[in-house]
Amino acid sequence: MLNVISGVFSVGAPPPPTTLSVDYLVVAGGGGGGNHAAGGGGAGGLRSTVTATGGGGSLETALTLNVSQNYTVTVGAGGAGVASQGVGGSLAGNNGNNSVFATVTSDAGGGGGAIGATTGKNGGSSGGGGGATVASGGTPTANQGYAGATSSASQSGGGGGAGQSGLLPNGGNGVAVSITGSSVTYAGGGGGAASATAGTGGTGGGGSGAINGATNNTAGSVNTGGGGGGQWFSSTGNGPFGGGGSGIVILKYADTQTITIGAGLTGTTAAPSGGFKVSTITAGTGNVSWT
Repeated sequence: MLNVISGVFSVGAPPPPTTLSVDYLVVAGGGGGGNHAAGGGGAGGLRSTVTATGGGGSLETALTLNVSQNYTVTVGAGGAGVASQGVGGSLAGNNGNNSVFATVTSDAGGGGGAIGATTGKNGGSSGGGGGATVASGGTPTANQGYAGATSSASQSGGGGGAGQSGLLPNGGNGVAVSITGSSVTYAGGGGGAASATAGTGGTGGGGSGAINGATNNTAGSVNTGGGGGGQWFSSTGNGPFGGGGSGIVILKYADTQTITIGAGLTGTTAAPSGGFKVSTITAGTGNVSWT
């Protein structure tokens, strides 16, 4: 005889996920402009999984990360501005600083060259060549940015941007990214200095160059990775002038996850929208994790 045992089977809730997918925008700090017949600073390298990435490359792939594990984030500072030529001698611009998220590193923007056949410095996007002679821009990082421009006797090269090479004397434009839900342009190159008509900064936070004996160059914009503008010869103050703009790290992930932004980092998380949360980190070094 067949015995049949009846009963009730209870099915519990499924276990929580152990991994998550994170889209990112990682922009490094921009390079600064130099201080005498100087090229514009290159923008910080830009790497993105949304809308567009730097240097004309293909979009990167979202990271698959483990829940409850710490991941390093660093927001790169812009290259420090330099003193006026009368105080500091002829100085090329300073490189910016790298930005990092987990395994992703965006390279610092290269500083602009200065008088004396000084080439622009290498970087995510590279600095423009120093003027009053012919000097080339630096070498950019592939798939992060473009090269700074070669200078001439009367114009310094503009710094490279994430979306365009530097011009003579304007900075290269950055790229627009919509990871936050709104289109924002990042990583424009700094404008080069000139004896008469100075270069404008590229879209995406690039600073403006200066003309001979008149105004000072301007810095790249904060949290854009924009390059600083180049100085021809400073007549108003000792500086520092023309520093690069700081970078930024933006993370997008499912709204079922909760991020912890650790000590050492400055950041905010927007209200959930369309099934996602977006966290924007604007300064510091530290860890993030999700639950």
